[in-house]
Amino acid sequence: MLLAGEVKGELARIHPARSCCRLAELAGLLYGRRSRDGGVRTFDHATARTAMHLAASIGVQAAAPPSPMAGPPGARRARHHIEVQLDPGLPRDWEWGGAASCDRRSFLRGVLLGNASLSLGAGGPHVEFVFRDTRDAAALRGRLAESGVRAGRLARRGRHVVYLKGQEEVATLLRLAGANRALLDFETARVGRDVRNRLNRMLNAEEANLGRTVRAADRQLHAIAELASTGRLDTLPRGLREAAAERRTHPDADLDTLATGLGISRSATNHRLRRLVELAADG
Repeated sequence: MLLAGEVKGELARIHPARSCCRLAELAGLLYGRRSRDGGVRTFDHATARTAMHLAASIGVQAAAPPSPMAGPPGARRARHHIEVQLDPGLPRDWEWGGAASCDRRSFLRGVLLGNASLSLGAGGPHVEFVFRDTRDAAALRGRLAESGVRAGRLARRGRHVVYLKGQEEVATLLRLAGANRALLDFETARVGRDVRNRLNRMLNAEEANLGRTVRAADRQLHAIAELASTGRLDTLPRGLREAAAERRTHPDADLDTLATGLGISRSATNHRLRRLVELAADG
């Protein structure tokens, strides 16, 4: 199963070659997630490192505070946010509208890395982005739509959530963000599930067909035995007697096998066997 940590780890290892893409990705990391002083606030160390590297690569100073995990040996450690302090001179004017396609993909990668909750288990893929401001949520939903990704939107406990459900939508987002390894694993798992589901449907259909064949053969054998016990079987037309003999010889065979043995069509074989059952029922 593909894990959310693996996806974010792959995204954090991507280093855009162009400065415009690095700026766009940093803008994505900051989108809706700024700390009070304008920096990046996250639980994830890989995200914090990515923010620092991106800022440094475009000439903006960045520094992380001392690790909250530090402390005396044996002390109980809690999970804390990591705040990456960014130089106030960081450009704030990156705009989606005039951005090139590579910059837009970098921006989405930054948002996915910095503000996404991913669930990619067998229960169905699900991605959420949570915002305090409804305008941020509405804008991201629109940008995803422009990129070919359908997203829903809802309010939850005073926050605004943009969410993706479905194989195609999540796969498209991973492709846009450049998570190629995660996309391959995701698609491989999806194909595996599709093959297993199709195989299960085929097996269920075959089992149902076998059950119908067994029940029909049982009715036919009982009818033939009834006709034989009363002496009526020998008085029937030759075709019906041949069908009865073939069924007795092959009690578990399906219609196709019986038809081949009789040298007639499947429908003609079914008609003769059904006629035997009717005659036995008429008494």
